[in-house]
Amino acid sequence: MKEVVVVSGKGGTGKTSIAASFAALCPEKVLADCDVDAADLHLVLAPEVLRSTAFVGGQSASIDPSLCTRCGRCLEVCRYGAVRAPGEGDPFEIDGFGCEGCSVCAYVCPTGAASMHDCVNGRWFVSRTRHGTLVHARLGVAEENSGKLATLVRREARRIAEAEGAPVVLVDGPPGIGCPVIASLTGATAALIVTEPTLSGLHDLKRIAEVAEGLGVPQAVCINKWDLNLEGSHGIEEWCHEKGIPIGGLIPYDTGVTAAQVRGAAVVECSDGAAATAVSELWDRVAGMYGL
Repeated sequence: MKEVVVVSGKGGTGKTSIAASFAALCPEKVLADCDVDAADLHLVLAPEVLRSTAFVGGQSASIDPSLCTRCGRCLEVCRYGAVRAPGEGDPFEIDGFGCEGCSVCAYVCPTGAASMHDCVNGRWFVSRTRHGTLVHARLGVAEENSGKLATLVRREARRIAEAEGAPVVLVDGPPGIGCPVIASLTGATAALIVTEPTLSGLHDLKRIAEVAEGLGVPQAVCINKWDLNLEGSHGIEEWCHEKGIPIGGLIPYDTGVTAAQVRGAAVVECSDGAAATAVSELWDRVAGMYGL
């Protein structure tokens, strides 16, 4: 099984638009959206949810008021300021937003009033789309453990691909270089890095390329809207040449991409313009490079 992850060093480069087109162009695959903090592949693929499961990413503390003696041990040891005493004689309470789930309060509580419980940090889904099975997720507002959730999404996508006999898992990865990016890239067959011809695009390309290299993941680069800044595109190509990173494709600016987004479709589904042609050629090149 081959696993290709589409990533970007920063948001807004067109990564998901390219991943959606790949979903339309790849004949046999399972799809995974590992951008769990701000998933948007579903906006293009209009999934029908088949299964929804709670994601338990960690634990949080709570205090049983009937057992609390206000000894103050939890208040003394909590380094996050999550323990509070509402008023004289009232039992202590835990601020759920401040609690980091370290469990020290439960460890030191002499009466067992402080205890730990699982937290539902979001949900993950298995859905049917017009281009096959999609595994995706939604992390709760201000919740943590996005890397753990991205790992869960990838693992489930691979399990389904094995069950369905699909030879490819296509992953729409998160932007940046944080935990969910590392979770999305580790062990992948290849990474396609989508960048744009700007100074910030080049800066963040270098960061994500370094992450992929550190994880031993082969990579290729796609420059989106390359023709809006020829000098910037040339600089990116020169840097990639110096690093030995192949350029998978150059996608020109095309209003057909926006028109496709408005229709809730991938550009290759509803356009034969310059961008659609370039993305199709990009897919053929990536598929040939990695034997997809």
